[in-house]
Amino acid sequence: MKLFVTGTRGIPDIMGGVETHCEELFPRIAAKGVDVTVARRKSYVHDSLKEWKGVRLLDIETPKKKSFEAIVHTYRAVLAAKRMGADVIHIQAIGPALMVPFAKLLGMKVVFTHHGPDYDRDKWGFAAKTMLKLGERMGTKHADAVIVISHVIKQLLEKKYGRNDCRLIYNGVPEPDMCEYPEYFDQLGIQSQNYILGMCRFVPEKNLHHLVEAFARLRAESPELFAVENPVRLVLAGDTDFEDDYSRALKKSAAENGVVLTGFVKGRKLHSLLTNARCYVLPSSHEGLPIALLEAMSYKLPVIVSDIPANKEVGLPDSDYFHVGDVDALTGKLRNVISAPAGQCEYDMSKYDWDTIAEQVMDVYRKL
Repeated sequence: MKLFVTGTRGIPDIMGGVETHCEELFPRIAAKGVDVTVARRKSYVHDSLKEWKGVRLLDIETPKKKSFEAIVHTYRAVLAAKRMGADVIHIQAIGPALMVPFAKLLGMKVVFTHHGPDYDRDKWGFAAKTMLKLGERMGTKHADAVIVISHVIKQLLEKKYGRNDCRLIYNGVPEPDMCEYPEYFDQLGIQSQNYILGMCRFVPEKNLHHLVEAFARLRAESPELFAVENPVRLVLAGDTDFEDDYSRALKKSAAENGVVLTGFVKGRKLHSLLTNARCYVLPSSHEGLPIALLEAMSYKLPVIVSDIPANKEVGLPDSDYFHVGDVDALTGKLRNVISAPAGQCEYDMSKYDWDTIAEQVMDVYRKL
């Protein structure tokens, strides 16, 4: 079987939840004997790879404009898939799903994975939200098979479009790579077990500005917690694809409040941050099923997350949640974490195993 994948910026080591999903999933699909090609948006690629872990990589020129780069790239990728003789094209996310009918018209079987209702994201204007909603409709109505990454999304598509055969296949998380990187910690000016970690893209719906505000409030309201030789720090790991007013304001506020900004990190740097954090915080107002949260859980980190449906689906104890947007509640949660001794938590991660997920996705392909 020839499989062509589009809708992602690309793999490997490209920032984003869909990108992490594809980076983990498709090498496993290739290892099962499938001929896999992943289309990459050339403007995000910083290597000259033509193949990676058994996956063929095809770089396609695309204008780096957030309002239309996904649809332009997907259109060109669908044409490339047809030229290459793909049997199945797997389209990721609702924006690229606008091209599902086009791919069907060209005679290919189409799988569509719905990673979340992106039209709820704060960064999109009316026109973009309208197109994203149309993409969701086109993908859900016309794809041969629809995969959803959470029960919340499954219910959404059943209610809106009457599509009752969506296959629920969760996002996964790899085995944790516990490691130390003291030289990197010295560079950042942090110490093991002595920092709060926020890890995601710098976009409005992640609400990192609430995390910075809560940390600043805590320092002002409880100075005794920071009147020690090595006070707890706040570390934000990530960056933005498109520098804008929000990301600039976030970085300015972070710098003014002593927050450590790492930029986009992968590999040993990221693993060391996850290994040694005091706690992980995700205050977002919108998610599909957050891979970053699953990663933090795989490292047995205590977590503080907003009470949106996607985060609630993970099934954490009630004490781990706070009402989305409630900075006072988040401040209180941070105070509790900093006041208590550092520790670890045990989570059941069995349903987030990538090898199992790959076999579930293969089952979808076989049934086509």
